[in-house]
Amino acid sequence: MRALVFDYALTPDGWARDVGVDVEGGTIRAVAPGADSGGRERVRGVALPGMPNLHSHTFQRAMAGLSETRGPTDDSFWTWRKVMYAFLGGLDPDDVEAIAAFAFLEMLESGFTAVAEFHYLHHDPQGRPYAERSELAQRVVAAAAEVGIGLTLLPVHYAQGGFGAAPPEHGQRRFVDDVEGLMRIVEGVRPALAALPNARLGIAPHSLRATTPESLAALLSANPEGPVHIHVAEQVKEVEDCLAWSGARPLAWLLDNAPVDARWCLIHATHLDAAEQARLAACGAVAGLCPITEANLGDGVFPAAEVLGAGGRFGVGTDSNVEISAFGELRQLEYGQRLTRRARNVLAGEAGRSTGRRLWEGALAGGAQALGLPVGALAPGLRADVVTLDLDHPDLGGPVGDRTLDTAVFCLGRAAVRDVLVGGERVVENGRHGARARVASRYAARVARLAALA
Repeated sequence: MRALVFDYALTPDGWARDVGVDVEGGTIRAVAPGADSGGRERVRGVALPGMPNLHSHTFQRAMAGLSETRGPTDDSFWTWRKVMYAFLGGLDPDDVEAIAAFAFLEMLESGFTAVAEFHYLHHDPQGRPYAERSELAQRVVAAAAEVGIGLTLLPVHYAQGGFGAAPPEHGQRRFVDDVEGLMRIVEGVRPALAALPNARLGIAPHSLRATTPESLAALLSANPEGPVHIHVAEQVKEVEDCLAWSGARPLAWLLDNAPVDARWCLIHATHLDAAEQARLAACGAVAGLCPITEANLGDGVFPAAEVLGAGGRFGVGTDSNVEISAFGELRQLEYGQRLTRRARNVLAGEAGRSTGRRLWEGALAGGAQALGLPVGALAPGLRADVVTLDLDHPDLGGPVGDRTLDTAVFCLGRAAVRDVLVGGERVVENGRHGARARVASRYAARVARLAALA
């Protein structure tokens, strides 16, 4: 048993001072506000439940900055995708592991304590399976183990190049597999994932444009439990192509043809009509929002006010990892609503409510559901995943409460982070991960190697 006491903490009952937390085997056994600090290890700052990151492609972290030069035509997600395909050509397993470790480390330093890795890079640069089919998935698991982040691994099924059985493009050769091949990856990585103390295995049909109805049914049959994540309605062209193929919009088709419920996470879900918004709120699935990436790609703005106002669930992810910040994703989510509505504090929900707290608590609940992990609150039975805010920062002076969290979300971002604990063990101290020097050095060497190949 490890006995901790936090100066202040956001508990399920609200803000409290001198909060004692007993941890055993990484799990919270008891929470006691007003605890006597005698015999307890004091953790300075304001404790928040660590944020789950519900959507990441870690290999894209090393692409940051490569797609910000305008091309000969109007740039969009589809032109960005060509840059991504070209970047993939030189990645080897050591690159994949080094990039993932650095991205996971940055997540921990910025307020995320667990991540759902939407893993679709399966094969070698020629599109051939590795001798060990799960080689690259196992490299992602090794990276998570090295830096100590919780992990939900989502091996991705990618079967075709577009709606209506369009053949895959050359740039998609490292993704494409049949259901049987993907299940070999799932089974191959299972033992490595089971060795992590805070891990879950799920499944991810990439999108309706990249899988088939038959493959989707087979995947769900082979995986009757655990998280199911899928991209849906990220771009207007995707909606138009789905209508041409099926006569239905992507989310409507999915809700009509698949058993979408609380174990599903619908990534992006950006372009929804009013009926889809209501159905999304009612189905129990989580809307997986990645506002920084969605802004970077020019995707559009999720109708958060409508969906959340109807009782919908949401969480946030870092997707392309062009910028990694738990606070930044929440800030961009709110700012997108402000820009489109020309209003302020749109997602607070009701008069007198803190926008920062509403966003943090909502994303905690939705993220925990999407990852299928026992995280998301400082409560008995859940993992002791904690982020502390640094009260020595000049912007965090004054009484601790909702204003503290508002300042972290809308002003400081990752600069507010002091310490991070995963399973009760400190992995970040004074804003810096203990393995930063080693992990960053290895990452830099791999980025330099890739640059030399370009």
